Amino acid sequence: MDIGVPTEIKNQEKRVGLLPMAVKELRRHGHEILVQAGAGTGVGASDDDYRAAGAKIADDAAAVYANSTMIVKVKEPQSSEYALLRDTHILFTYLHLAADKELTKALIDSGTTAVAYETITAPDGGLPLLKPMSEVAGRMSIQAGAFALQASKGGQGILLGGAAGVAAGEVLIIGGGVVGTNAAKMALGLGARVTIADKSLERLVALDDSFGGRLNTVYATADAIGEWSERADMVIGAVLVPGAAAPKLITRPMLRGMKPGAVLVDVAIDQGGCFETSRATTHDDPTYLVDGIVHYCVANMPGGVPKTSTYALNNATLPYIEKLASADFGTLISHDPHITAGLNVRHGQVTHPAVAAAFETDCVDPGQTLRAA
Repeated sequence: MDIGVPTEIKNQEKRVGLLPMAVKELRRHGHEILVQAGAGTGVGASDDDYRAAGAKIADDAAAVYANSTMIVKVKEPQSSEYALLRDTHILFTYLHLAADKELTKALIDSGTTAVAYETITAPDGGLPLLKPMSEVAGRMSIQAGAFALQASKGGQGILLGGAAGVAAGEVLIIGGGVVGTNAAKMALGLGARVTIADKSLERLVALDDSFGGRLNTVYATADAIGEWSERADMVIGAVLVPGAAAPKLITRPMLRGMKPGAVLVDVAIDQGGCFETSRATTHDDPTYLVDGIVHYCVANMPGGVPKTSTYALNNATLPYIEKLASADFGTLISHDPHITAGLNVRHGQVTHPAVAAAFETDCVDPGQTLRAA
């Protein structure tokens, strides 16, 4: 199959869909790879590195899209790329469509087959292509939040780990999944006092056992979130409803009960955010204030550490890229429920229930799209 890798153009997005080592592996299986010039610069991969791995180099994105059957990206297509999408394309990338009506419409209109990293499932029920970036984002959330707590950044001017004779900071993490667990590791490592809130008692028991009682676990009712957010110096929003828009767990009225200069870090912002006052920000301008509370809502947080993120992502995506490139797509989704779970839009029809629910539209069984094809 002809596989295309365009340069990412989202603000400060320096990751790349395929590294030279992944290109080399795909070439071994007979696939042709077309990489846009400069696509790997942000991770230290030159055009010559890609050529040495067996890829061809295209001058611009238009050439990549025009000469490729599968498009492998990191982030969702930006508005300037919509016109490049074709009904012959398989688009494989993070999409987060439930929070992006404009992109959903563009994919429907183009007829593209859109497979989302974040909704592909594993036999154990996990999300194998979301996990590596969730690990990175969870760890970065504490790093970013600690920076935002500095007085020069609008925060209340505290050090998370405290000092001799000075209390450590309080961190509330809402959601005990991959993001929340990795955020807890980082916060505890800095010496903070950490509370995780989750609606799964089973998960809370596992976290308590895993951390040996070093963190506090709380069942996530609205009252509990309200109470613990008032105590917190930093709140990490780490909730996930696969494929769906994130629930709003901290409302604007709740901000009035929080400490002035406290920090909210919304890791769920790709899915619309889990705080009512969240709006997507960029690495260039990552924070803003609402009612004296600092909000950090960067929509591509792992893009801030592109080398770590790209290697972690490629390690996870490469087997799926090979599978998609080597098999007939119709046969694949007829026999592989995990790839089928990743299919969000095909031939102008929404095929993922959570995306359909977000926009109150019909959800078409993927099998129907085969008949339409």
